[in-house]
Amino acid sequence: MLSSAAPSISFPFYNGNHNHNRNLNHNYGIAPPRFVIRCAIASASSPKKKLWKQGEHPGHVSENSSNRRTPIKNIKKKLDRKANLNPWVNTVTEALSESVDVKQWSRALQVFEMLKEQPFYQPKEGTYMKLIVLLGRCGQPKHARHLFDEMIQEGLEPTSQLYTALLAAYCRSNLIDEAFKILNQMKTLPLCQPDVYTFSILMKACVDAARFELVESIYHQMDERSITPNTVTQNTVLAGYGKAGKFQEMEKVLLSMLDSDTCTPDVWTMNTILSLFGNMGDIESMEKWYEKLRNFGIEPETRTFNILIGVYGKNKMYDKMSSVMEYMRKLSFPWTTSTYNNVIEAFSDVGDAKNMEYTFKQMQGEGMRADTKTFCCLIRGYANAGVFHKVASVVELANEMEIHENTSFYNAVLYGCVKAGDLMKMEEVFKKMKQEECRPDAVTYSIMMEAYKKEAMDDKVHDLEQERLKIGVC
Repeated sequence: MLSSAAPSISFPFYNGNHNHNRNLNHNYGIAPPRFVIRCAIASASSPKKKLWKQGEHPGHVSENSSNRRTPIKNIKKKLDRKANLNPWVNTVTEALSESVDVKQWSRALQVFEMLKEQPFYQPKEGTYMKLIVLLGRCGQPKHARHLFDEMIQEGLEPTSQLYTALLAAYCRSNLIDEAFKILNQMKTLPLCQPDVYTFSILMKACVDAARFELVESIYHQMDERSITPNTVTQNTVLAGYGKAGKFQEMEKVLLSMLDSDTCTPDVWTMNTILSLFGNMGDIESMEKWYEKLRNFGIEPETRTFNILIGVYGKNKMYDKMSSVMEYMRKLSFPWTTSTYNNVIEAFSDVGDAKNMEYTFKQMQGEGMRADTKTFCCLIRGYANAGVFHKVASVVELANEMEIHENTSFYNAVLYGCVKAGDLMKMEEVFKKMKQEECRPDAVTYSIMMEAYKKEAMDDKVHDLEQERLKIGVC
């Protein structure tokens, strides 16, 4: 448990610029909050541990390889050959690289077809790997499969890494049965055997899809091949069980990690456990596991402290929230945008506009850039406080600062309109949201439908319900 035996401090914490704070108080009529808190968490941090143990990564450099320098006499020949190459070499390859970097899969495939038509083209494993990974991330597993088959037709030998990339493409699209077919195909090829990466990707897909019946099957297959699950694999399963409410299975995995010599918990394990119990509001279990993992030797990081701040803030435990912030300062952990966002959100939820605004001004005073979540919290906070003219001001400020207006941002503005009882403005914002091609989500429709229900506008509710079903929002 977090103790409370430490020096008292005040919150928010001043940044040392006393003139700045005086000006804020004078201009905005805001007095610094005065609740007193105490501090205690754990000890200083140590270097981060590696997520993958040595020898697990499929990439391996031979001990016999050397870094011999190219003989000087060959340099001129290489430069001459490069100068005589078709100018398309750089143009097309750069266009392909750019398309991959910005995740434009369709354009990347078009450029790749152009590249193959050039006389200098030679098929390379690395090019196919980049394209298959890109197609997987963009939800195009069929195109990835076509490219994989094409690669084999061009004479390139498949590798475990390439098969794993193809398997990952199907996993990302939740086509788990197809992914298992690829796994079975890998098993029949001596040079393409699945490794810990392959099984970890498949395990994550099963957990994300709540197909927990397959998890034990994967563990069994790994055991048959003497492949030990690593910490990343176990963290994935741990998080999946927790999100699904399978806490008995989650604790079983966690205890096995604590007893293991090869798959020990790390700071990601700690963050996962704290988030799961914190989001449930089970502060006692969260603190118990924090202490237990600290005693195991795991050092917290900035994200760990931000998780604690967020949980304490949501549960109105402002003293502990402030204690964690002070402890971060003591250990020289920087307050990040996420740190400030969690504090602002804590005050936003209860409509405490004064403390929320004070924290935001301090955030600006320390040169910390606000992001979309910052403005979402400010908008909701002013709406909860009934200060609706400041909602409009914050929206204008977000526009001036070129803050990314995503679905969450529009949902916050819609929430503000509903709180103000301005359904006409709400409809205008919803229309603008569509014009900006920002896809509404379940929260969007929930906010608007509740507003219409209060006004007994059943026809509007019905229309929104039909629209929601039409675009596939659950």
